[in-house]
Amino acid sequence: MILRVAAFALILYVLGFGWFGSSLPAPADEDTKAYAIVALTGGPNRIEQAVDRLADGKGERLLIAGADPLVTEADIVERLGGKAALVECCVDLGSESVDTRSNAEETKRWLDQQDKPDGDIWLVTSDWHMDRALYEFERVFGKDRTIIIDAVETEPSFRILFAEYNKMLLRRFGVLVGI
Repeated sequence: MILRVAAFALILYVLGFGWFGSSLPAPADEDTKAYAIVALTGGPNRIEQAVDRLADGKGERLLIAGADPLVTEADIVERLGGKAALVECCVDLGSESVDTRSNAEETKRWLDQQDKPDGDIWLVTSDWHMDRALYEFERVFGKDRTIIIDAVETEPSFRILFAEYNKMLLRRFGVLVGI
């Protein structure tokens, strides 16, 4: 009996992992607009996609959360191959956060300092990271703001997907498997 329960649990785990890996979120609908765009550092093309959204008028301000304290606006302009006027007027570098949870907390502090105390948030991060980021942002903001997910499409490794899936299980069910 125990063997059957363990086999059933393993089958559920494998099917869930397959679902998780094949249902990664996509970039946001192009018609969607928000007050703030937040790019979480730590992966390729996140900053570029967020700046493109800002340039397209999808938001009024951009926070690059979790930037290294040594990074300057000039570094961002150089990385983007220009767009100095856009970066100077509308981009803020946040260097207080070190993980996804503190990214959300840093974003809340940044938004509390803005002239517009409400409004939607356009959240930009990697597709494999979006579930965790959305969880942390919803935990911090509750129902106060709508969070629009704008996933950067990637080709994550098995290891990254496995780790994120286990973190998702831990958050949702208090279960950690395989780590």
